[in-house]
Amino acid sequence: MIETKRIYDKPKKSDGFRILVDRLWPRGMAKDKAKVDLWLKDIAPSNKLRKWFSHDVKKWPEFQNRYNKELESRKELINKINDIEKENKTITLLFSAKDTSHNNAVILRAYLKR
Repeated sequence: MIETKRIYDKPKKSDGFRILVDRLWPRGMAKDKAKVDLWLKDIAPSNKLRKWFSHDVKKWPEFQNRYNKELESRKELINKINDIEKENKTITLLFSAKDTSHNNAVILRAYLKR
């Protein structure tokens, strides 16, 4: 099972294996409090794409298209997440965006479920 969650939300045992999928470390989050099992910053959108999107919901459809194309070239990292999922009942993709519906973790989760 693959879940998504803001890194600022309290960690729970039910989160399972916690993977941070942001390129930048979240502001104000101490590494010991984050309870991150793995930081896969290279699975995050490229800096160019991240800056272009800038969490503008109007750009969401195009952001999804562009990020999915980037994910196509990151098969090794996709396989790594799939392997982790096989070893754990649950994995949680962590993100720092305030918008819980329009962020890269949501797109990555959908991509992994294909």
